[in-house]
Amino acid sequence: MVADSATPPLLDVAHLSVQYLRDAGPVVAVDDVSFRIEAGGALGLVGESGSGKSTLVLALLRLLAPPGVITGGAVHLDGQDLLALDQGALRAHRGRKVGLVPQSGMNALNPLLRVKVQIADALLAHEKVGWAAAFARAAQLAALVGLAPASLARFPHELSGGMRQRVAIAMALACGPRLLILDESTAALDLVVQREILSRIAALRAEMGFAVLFVSHDLPLALTFCDRLGVLHAGRLVEVGTAQEIRAHPKHPYTERLLATLGPEARGAT
Repeated sequence: MVADSATPPLLDVAHLSVQYLRDAGPVVAVDDVSFRIEAGGALGLVGESGSGKSTLVLALLRLLAPPGVITGGAVHLDGQDLLALDQGALRAHRGRKVGLVPQSGMNALNPLLRVKVQIADALLAHEKVGWAAAFARAAQLAALVGLAPASLARFPHELSGGMRQRVAIAMALACGPRLLILDESTAALDLVVQREILSRIAALRAEMGFAVLFVSHDLPLALTFCDRLGVLHAGRLVEVGTAQEIRAHPKHPYTERLLATLGPEARGAT
């Protein structure tokens, strides 16, 4: 998506740094990272395991647990500085302004509650609605993400991995956030289910207008799904550009090595 240069971005991350404080000394996990996502855009953040992707996501949402600490930078979402919000304002922001779909739907869901209760609960946490209205909205959200109505009465362990991820997406979209973060959300799924879920999210993004931060180690998937890509290596963002630019003209040696591991079809070579 090409935005008016005078329009501020939806998400503006500036010089963000994160360290893990160890007895042997601090370990830098995210090092002076800056990027932007425009309203309605989709940015893919790619890199190998240990590159700092998940730490970056936790820092953006201020979910870092000790010994992780944010040591510098700023994160503005829709004009608000997330690093300056108190815990009450931050809880209101999560879910309403930004939704997270984690890697494992099973770990994100309560095994003791039926699906409809968990989707409804996401609404009740942020909206002034009763259970009846929340259940009705849960049914609508289930339909949006491609879940059969019968799935709402089931427990998470009764669903497939793909169905659980659809539940997690429904919960993340329950309050109409402006930004959806996908943190390796399809990594544990087979290729067919991956494509089905990402196609569904792309359709919802076009319909609802939310932006996406797609965090993945899967470069071909990110090239297909995202407008723009950022390449993270050893905690640093070494390259940012459109998917087409990075596919055709990578500027950093690490990006070149990532692309070299792909076949000609994935690289777009003729």
